[in-house]
Amino acid sequence: MAESRAPPRLLTTVASAPETTSAIDAALPGVPWGYAVDVPEPERGAVEALLVGSFARDPGRYDAASLPRLRFVQRLYTGIDGFPFDRIGATVEVAGNVGAFAPYVSEHAVALALATARDFPHAQAMVAAGTLRPAPVQRALYGSTCLILGYGEIGQAIGHRAAGFGATIVGLNRSGAIAPGADRMYSADRLHEALAEADFVFEVRPLTARTRGSLGAAEFAAMRPKAVFVNVGRAATVDEEALYRHLLAHPEFRAATDVWWEESYSEGRLGQRFPLSTLPNFVGTPHSAGFAPGADARALAMALENLARFFRDGRPEHVIDRSEYVSP
Repeated sequence: MAESRAPPRLLTTVASAPETTSAIDAALPGVPWGYAVDVPEPERGAVEALLVGSFARDPGRYDAASLPRLRFVQRLYTGIDGFPFDRIGATVEVAGNVGAFAPYVSEHAVALALATARDFPHAQAMVAAGTLRPAPVQRALYGSTCLILGYGEIGQAIGHRAAGFGATIVGLNRSGAIAPGADRMYSADRLHEALAEADFVFEVRPLTARTRGSLGAAEFAAMRPKAVFVNVGRAATVDEEALYRHLLAHPEFRAATDVWWEESYSEGRLGQRFPLSTLPNFVGTPHSAGFAPGADARALAMALENLARFFRDGRPEHVIDRSEYVSP
């Protein structure tokens, strides 16, 4: 627990570390705080805010009964799907760490797009076999149209990087309002129309009640036969079976994903109901897009910056609408 005689106003469930302690002390001077593992429930009555890491790995460390003055929860990571809303009061505001991992995830997304489009798995197999020709069948970002589903911080970062390769950038957001870096923009209700014109489709949308399973057989059928699909958002926005069947039936269609439908962090494993990783037109990485030098420090700094807004004037950014994640 941070050295302070005052009851903590901030509680964090992230792992205790010297760099974390130093960062919180520097960002929130004068705000008493503590690590959840060090603060017993009877001493949590003054807690107004939480800084949380993984929902799945922080069970039983906070709830409404033990935090009667809780008003705000800041997540260290971006996504809010899976948040235990039933364990906090109905009026408590919750924010994801929007944009914290955008430089790293967007770079990984473009790397997946290139590896898939340039057919690196086949090229590696040729090198291993000592084969020079025929060269792998390749696609190029240059001169292509890239559609980005979910044109927020990560989506815009992907667009910026893809534009550097000479691609046309098309975005999709709820309203269809133009956003920085996009050559054109579609509203969410024009999804099929947008999919039909893209050579590359990047899925970056959050997992909400609206987006869950929203890319299924009909949506893949709407894509171009030789399109490249890349998912660095959430696996469950995609129908796993529909993607697998589409890849089988359309060998010229290619897909890559960094996110998976079955991820067990406690066991350190990911699962596949359908053997996507055995397909020649598929590339996968183990949910590793955010693992890069400096990523954790940047995420912590941005989360603490939003907590500072909360403690300063009670107006943090990126507060989510609960109705998108839980049923009324």
